[in-house]
Amino acid sequence: MNDTFMKTKPVFPLLISMALPNVISMLVNSLYNIVDSLFVAQISEQAMTALSLVYPIQNFVNAVSIGFGVGINAQISFYLGAGDREKADAAATHGMMFSVLHGLIAMLVCPLIMPAFLARFTPDASVVSMGVTYSTIVFMFSIINMASLAFEKMFQAVGRMKLTMAALVTGCICNILLDPLLIFGIGPFPVLGIAGAALATGIGQLLTLCVYLFAYARMEIPVHLRRSFLRPDAALDGKLYGIGIPAILNLALPSLLVTFLNGLLAAFSQSYVVVLGIYYKLQTFLYLPANGIVQGMRPLVGYNYGANEHKRVSKLYNLTLVLSAGIMAAGTLICLLASGSLISLFSTNPETVSIGQTALRIICIGFIISAVSTTSSGALEGLGKGVESLVISLCRYIIFIMPLAWLLCRFLGPTGVWHAFWITEFLSAAIAYAVYHKAVAKK
Repeated sequence: MNDTFMKTKPVFPLLISMALPNVISMLVNSLYNIVDSLFVAQISEQAMTALSLVYPIQNFVNAVSIGFGVGINAQISFYLGAGDREKADAAATHGMMFSVLHGLIAMLVCPLIMPAFLARFTPDASVVSMGVTYSTIVFMFSIINMASLAFEKMFQAVGRMKLTMAALVTGCICNILLDPLLIFGIGPFPVLGIAGAALATGIGQLLTLCVYLFAYARMEIPVHLRRSFLRPDAALDGKLYGIGIPAILNLALPSLLVTFLNGLLAAFSQSYVVVLGIYYKLQTFLYLPANGIVQGMRPLVGYNYGANEHKRVSKLYNLTLVLSAGIMAAGTLICLLASGSLISLFSTNPETVSIGQTALRIICIGFIISAVSTTSSGALEGLGKGVESLVISLCRYIIFIMPLAWLLCRFLGPTGVWHAFWITEFLSAAIAYAVYHKAVAKK
């Protein structure tokens, strides 16, 4: 199997061929998230509030699976670039083993903590009850979700982006089709309400995993899961977690941020909490195409870094930055011109729509400049420089935005929280630019 195309094919068509399936996958995935929320919103605004409050923990679990997957992806790409296929197989095997273990822990622990977690943010017993119901079912599928994402990163590492797109699209379509059937009890299906939304999500994840298992059994790829590599390997595991833990923290930090912001906004009105939840649903749709390009870049920079093709690494970084900024510019225009319509998709409450319209128009000021941080962080993960990537994320989600949000809401009320978003993106971009160029200069 020839995998040298990653260092021989011209940079622009190579990046596009790797990124486009990811972009489509991300758009479909974000569409499913939005559709899921639209159906839940039809249950009640309380159900939407429950979904918003569950999001931080759900996002943390996803962060563990995706973040550790980044470590799997980076190690496989690097070893293939260096021509060491045995090490690539070992990285894939250990990555899958630990992913399944992480899923087991999430399945057992998360349902236990959810009642107390939800009760901290709302006195409404019905909101807590719906949140517990939704989260318990979702977390039952944690092992399936973790294994699926491990396969995704393994296939992406060897350039099989169309396969990962097909698997994700299949799962998302299944979820979208099942949502109304299970939530509202159409035809022979029972009325399950918010439990139906959770079950649809889990079944979609199961179908995605089935696609990966079928493809792995039938497709020839340059990396394999091998039972002989299940033996302990402290050096390899250290490298997987050395990249994976910072990546997990990168992805988990938004959960901490949302929890913090929910605490600030809940003091003003429940509508602000709902708006924050709606924004993060919309943010998924707006940011994921750019993140799809970053995901396409990540195995390419890892492979070329392993092959000592440092000029190609630089070209890939710069091209990704330009493309990501272009996508975020389009997102800015959408939020400025259609903010009211976007919020109205999720709520008919005039207060919520008005608050959401203001929030989107303020937050989107920082969209374009955020491309510097997201591109730099993704490139550093691909290069195996997880700590440097974490520094950027700490700036975006902790160091700048939390103090700014707390301070500005004291002077501007809840609107100050929205202003903290764009100010943070400008400050973080400056840090990200400096951190990336300092890291690559070390080589």
